Amino acid sequence: MFDFLKQLTDPNSIIQYGGLGLLLFVIFAETGLLVGFFLPGDNLILLAGILCKAKPELMHVNFLLLVTLMISAAFTGNTFGYWFGYRAGEKLYSKKDSLFFKQKHLELTKHYYQKYGGNNTLILARFLPIVRTFAPIIAGVIKVDFLRFSFFNLIGAFAWIISLSGIGYFLVGIFPNITNYMAYIFITLIILTAIPIVRVVFKKN
Repeated sequence: MFDFLKQLTDPNSIIQYGGLGLLLFVIFAETGLLVGFFLPGDNLILLAGILCKAKPELMHVNFLLLVTLMISAAFTGNTFGYWFGYRAGEKLYSKKDSLFFKQKHLELTKHYYQKYGGNNTLILARFLPIVRTFAPIIAGVIKVDFLRFSFFNLIGAFAWIISLSGIGYFLVGIFPNITNYMAYIFITLIILTAIPIVRVVFKKN
């Protein structure tokens, strides 16, 4: 079980052993399932763009189809999260902490709603670990209009998938040996995406 979870959080293992199907499921799960906050969405999407260009035999699809499928997975995931929050309602705020659920994650996401508003948060959250998992859930809890939610959900999915996968795809043309430095790229991306979260945590403390 531990080995499976370890592979599930390693972008290289996800694509190498699970292929396109597991890639799409992880994108869906991180944005749609309450337990998906620990999954490596940013790194996975960047890696998918890189491998689509550098090692197309692993992806078996062209870049346009890959992007379309990932956007669909991200959009569907957020929609699932919205309906989960809609059904759970405010009782989610009294749910006890567990291995896969922390009240502090809800509080962190609520901070972004209060600071940036619901529309902007649904777009910004795509680029913020943890927040992107809980943003659609809170939208459902507070009963955001579904059509408005869907509109900003789609914009966020487009922005997230196209920017990260596009960067990865075009970096291969500039740095053909980029796959040799993936560990450094992943660490850099983790740090960059974690900075806004860390700032919020320190301000609240």
